[in-house]
Amino acid sequence: MTATQAPGTGIRRPARALYAGNARAVVARGLLATRSSNLLVVVSGFFEPVFYLLSLGIGFGALVGTVATSTGQEVPYAAYIAPALLAVSAMNGAIYDSTWNAFFKLNYSKLYQGMLTTSLGPLDVALGEILLALLRGAMYAVGFMVVMQVLGLNLSWTALLALPAVLLIAFGFASLGLGITSFMKTFQQMDWISFVMLPMFLFSATFYPITVYPEPIQWLIQALPLWHGVELIRAMTTGAISGMVLVHIGYYLVMIVVGVVLTTRRLRALFLA
Repeated sequence: MTATQAPGTGIRRPARALYAGNARAVVARGLLATRSSNLLVVVSGFFEPVFYLLSLGIGFGALVGTVATSTGQEVPYAAYIAPALLAVSAMNGAIYDSTWNAFFKLNYSKLYQGMLTTSLGPLDVALGEILLALLRGAMYAVGFMVVMQVLGLNLSWTALLALPAVLLIAFGFASLGLGITSFMKTFQQMDWISFVMLPMFLFSATFYPITVYPEPIQWLIQALPLWHGVELIRAMTTGAISGMVLVHIGYYLVMIVVGVVLTTRRLRALFLA
């Protein structure tokens, strides 16, 4: 087995040691750091979609009335945008943790370099960081799900299936977000993440049906990950489950695999090459 030396560490390790089976150590360290430093910042991220729901779903929704879903089902406007905001909540939690937090660890605190001088491999670090982001996305989504239940916006018992669907969405965004962040070197480059997320949030059938757009624009939106998440959660909360659910799930499974592989290879190339 060949060996390689982590830059600046003086420690040689097997080049094939990608995974030590200890991603939980990365998760435990992240939870401890969150509890001791930025717990309030993490919790505050939950309220943004709640404010959107109360202002648009409850306030503006009184003027709109009902809206037709992609399956033709008529639902109250609040019940239409609530599952979309649930998907957005999962996305935001996962993205914020896997991009800005990871960017600081990569380029300023040099945390990953330190982790990789131990027995941890790149896959341990990648999975640990992705799971941390997944936990944040899940926390936002579960809290928002409770708000939906209190407001009577879960229209079917199949809304219970929205919880594993939310985890799938958060996992997809976290894994791909971390891989993309590994290419970022400056704060100006990180602004591109917000530049992509904002229009995706506004146009992914979040507040109105995708059919309002010309057909070429619909194709573009349907290629975006958030649209698949919105449609997946909306199917669960309204009970209008169709074969398209499998397409949405498959999209995120591919997204997860691509993200994990990309992140692992990037960490290995950055710190163990």
